[in-house]
Amino acid sequence: MKKLFALTLALVMALGLAACGNDTTEPADDANTNESGEAVTLRVGASPSPHAEILEQVKGVLAEEGITLEIVTYNDYIMPNVAVDEGEDDANYFQHTPYLDNYNAENGTNLVPVAKIHNEPMGIYAGKCDSLDALADGATVAVPNDPTNEGRALLLLEAQGLITLKEDAGLECTAKDIAENPKNLQFKELEAAMLPQTVDEVDISVINSNYALEAGFNPVKDSLAIEDAEDTPYPNVLVVKEGKENDPAIQALVKALQSDAVREYIETTYGGAVVALF
Repeated sequence: MKKLFALTLALVMALGLAACGNDTTEPADDANTNESGEAVTLRVGASPSPHAEILEQVKGVLAEEGITLEIVTYNDYIMPNVAVDEGEDDANYFQHTPYLDNYNAENGTNLVPVAKIHNEPMGIYAGKCDSLDALADGATVAVPNDPTNEGRALLLLEAQGLITLKEDAGLECTAKDIAENPKNLQFKELEAAMLPQTVDEVDISVINSNYALEAGFNPVKDSLAIEDAEDTPYPNVLVVKEGKENDPAIQALVKALQSDAVREYIETTYGGAVVALF
């Protein structure tokens, strides 16, 4: 009986050791690792178009460097900054620098740009009226309701001779800064994302190009007027929380985004609706 017990115990121990010897954890086939062998995931918030589309072009390049790029899309201009400030996202790519500066000032945040990537010329789109020359007295004009983009819209309307702004009006001007309004235009301030959906409810609408693209508009072909893309004060930038500017994964993303391949993708895909700034 004792011999039987001893044999049984020895067999159990042998099987246990064999199981332990085979219990090795292999890294998942799709898990990227950096030079030190550690898996690195970079989570970046972006507007669906064109930002997320551009980010998709660099996933493969980053994967070769051991970095998994996770793209999180947002349909507003607030949550991407909240996510970076709170550490949920590592970076975001959706905004221009005047908007970022205003956001930091209003919210006490320390978000910083690490690279200029592109510009999206803002356009004026037809609603009930299909020509700027045909705008009636008292026509309704929809503009974004956030400070910098409303100012940008008003500056574009001024460039078309529809209004005149006060001499000291800056990039954050509002309808209160209009000095001359010969057509008595009525301004409807809406959240930027709502502008393409309400274009038929107003005479004309001034729309950010990322939302115009998402709605199926071609800013170059479909707009009644569009900003000059050169020497813009509105570069779209990659943004991180202060202190992460020199993170190796962030710098790898900057290098990938400012590549010849991405410039070619922007030029061939958007045909002037998005302009590379590198």
